[in-house]
Amino acid sequence: MMENAIAWILIFPLFGSVACAILGMGNKKICYPIAVLSMAGSLWAGIEALRQVIASEEHTISYIFGGWTLDQYPRGVGIEFYADILGILITLVVLGVGLIVAIYSKLPVQEETPGKEPLFYTLFLLQITGLAGICLTGDAFNLYVLIEVAALTGYGLIAMGSNRAAAATFNYVMLGTIGASLYLLGVGYIYIKTGTLNMIGIQQAIEANGLADSATMQVAFVLVGIGILIKMAFFPFHAWLPNAYCNAPTTTSCLLAPLVTKVMIYVMIRMVLSVFGVEFSFESTMWVDVMPWLVVVAILCAAVMALAQREIKRMLAYLIVAEVGYMVGGIWIYNYYGFIGSIFHIISDACMTLCLFLGAGLILRKAKTTKFDGLRGLFGKMPLTMTGFFIGGFSIIGLPPTCGFFSKWYLITGGMVSQRWEYMVVLMFSTMVMVVLFFRLIERIHLAVTESGENLGHGHGDLGLNAEQTRFDEGPLSMLIPLLVSATIVIVVGIYNQDVVSLIEIFLSDYNLPRGTGH
Repeated sequence: MMENAIAWILIFPLFGSVACAILGMGNKKICYPIAVLSMAGSLWAGIEALRQVIASEEHTISYIFGGWTLDQYPRGVGIEFYADILGILITLVVLGVGLIVAIYSKLPVQEETPGKEPLFYTLFLLQITGLAGICLTGDAFNLYVLIEVAALTGYGLIAMGSNRAAAATFNYVMLGTIGASLYLLGVGYIYIKTGTLNMIGIQQAIEANGLADSATMQVAFVLVGIGILIKMAFFPFHAWLPNAYCNAPTTTSCLLAPLVTKVMIYVMIRMVLSVFGVEFSFESTMWVDVMPWLVVVAILCAAVMALAQREIKRMLAYLIVAEVGYMVGGIWIYNYYGFIGSIFHIISDACMTLCLFLGAGLILRKAKTTKFDGLRGLFGKMPLTMTGFFIGGFSIIGLPPTCGFFSKWYLITGGMVSQRWEYMVVLMFSTMVMVVLFFRLIERIHLAVTESGENLGHGHGDLGLNAEQTRFDEGPLSMLIPLLVSATIVIVVGIYNQDVVSLIEIFLSDYNLPRGTGH
């Protein structure tokens, strides 16, 4: 069983989803423990796979489904799942977030989607199967299939939300379908020129046949790239994201917000490094000159839109769009440190976004609103919840020792050595916007100041809150403990940042990335 760790990563949630669908018809309460146990088993398999990857001489492991073997058949025959350090790290992020959200989900799912627990947990586990599969697949077409598995289950999970969720889901379906179609069309062009869909085989074919100057491959690169940008909600393709995450059920937004965009950024890194190759991606296309400027516009616009929000989840949604710009910029400044920062920020952003959305879910449960002016007095009523929430907020700002500080440090270092001053300036600007946003929240919540600036207190040390408003009233432990665990992870990943960076450096050592000016 140990040697099949990659397969077990997918088997646990896949069969868990089937169990929820079948057994849940007779007993809805059984779905929650099935989901938690499935995620725990999958995370165990992921940790074992990481151990195998690190112990491997080439720092990779491969598993081919259906009895095919590389000894008998060439690579590309059969369904291959392939794990290197990058793939397994992002897989562990997916599985870790999935387990924490599964534990958190018990009460929100019962209260927000009553009677639909079997359907919800079936889609929940299929979503994890799709996202983990995206990180591990070694085939460009199977990647499309798994992207669509994740997308279709995401549509269903979002549609279970508020009355506005249907319209938000429709927008998501439209843009998601366009992105997936462009990606699939690009894969078709790749197959025409290379004769293979295996990711390693594609890069080998490009190098062996001198396809760097091929117009067909250039078109394929653009189609695949735009398709991925739409899927990751890169500005201006972000229109589906704010409404989808704000109108989705609490558990859905807690699962999708930390993972979907980050996994698609992983796909972009995989494509430019492992599929098309460094030389083709950065030296044979014009994207290395164009993308950093598009990133500047994306971060600037997203930060300004976040500044205009007066509701927590919508503000966080626009911050996700800005963070997508951070990570895409780290890739396209074409620099060793930029790649370290981008990969590290995938991990950091998943952790701190999870923390923030778990906190927002608890706030919504207790305050019945997430609008700024409806949150006064929450520090007195929910000190643990607000501490966990603001640890995520301080990480997204980039305060040490949280993980957000160290990933931003590498991104800024990459911009500096690549002399991309415009990228550095917009990073600093958006950071200042985030400082304003979160300290404005602290002012509203702790000092009980309204949006108009009116202080509800009546004197020094008096916040104008009655005994009922200041009574200690935390959320249920099944929701509070996952929030505090996620907040702890944000700090622990920051403290042990060098261990994470060391693993990323092992992965990047296979690629000849410049450490100075990238172009």
